[in-house]
Amino acid sequence: MPGKITLEIDGVQIEADQGQYLIDAADNAGVYIPRLCHKPGLEPYGSCRLCTVVVNGRHCSACTTPVANNMVVENATENLQDFRKMIVEMLFVEGNHFCMFCEKSGNCELQGIAYRLGITAPQFPYLWTKKEVDASHPDILIDHNRCILCARCVRTSKDLDGKHVFDFTERGDKKKISVNSSARLAGTDVDITDQALDSCPVGALLRKREGYQVPVGQRLYDLKPIGTNIESPSTDNDKK
Repeated sequence: MPGKITLEIDGVQIEADQGQYLIDAADNAGVYIPRLCHKPGLEPYGSCRLCTVVVNGRHCSACTTPVANNMVVENATENLQDFRKMIVEMLFVEGNHFCMFCEKSGNCELQGIAYRLGITAPQFPYLWTKKEVDASHPDILIDHNRCILCARCVRTSKDLDGKHVFDFTERGDKKKISVNSSARLAGTDVDITDQALDSCPVGALLRKREGYQVPVGQRLYDLKPIGTNIESPSTDNDKK
């Protein structure tokens, strides 16, 4: 059995298991650290950088950093919150996100984090890039306009579904999610029951004929801010 260690997050001491990653230890202690690429059940990836914290004076991603005894972590500083806001704002302007028209509105993690961070409009100019929608599959569609390149679908398809339907192609600003078919989504072995579809934090992967089954106003983040499922009643550090 792993031993217990003690560390500090924003001045509050918590216990964690040896070998745990910092983001999981924080979750267990009721401390929410924003994230987009991280998802329980998947190996750490560390691409979105939203979970960046300061550990013993050094910046690192909480999802890839193992806990250590007497570790001192800063999660809710003004500088870190400003850094997270900048990342989220860039994700909005790099894609074509129209929340008022998106079926994922109210269930979207990107939107939920933006609200939590107090973002009402990005400070950067929109790029208005031209991206396609692949609706060739009878039950599933990919809207590349909303993809934030978090790789959750890539990892879930490979590690949990055992299929490797999705992966990245191209580089730089041309990087995108592609499928394991020389044609389009219709030529893959993706299935409507695949966990990869549920792993998408935004509205890039959607099942057809399921839109708006839960009305806007009654959805997950319409009712409670993102992260409140993790926070304990006595822990509200990241809102400072």
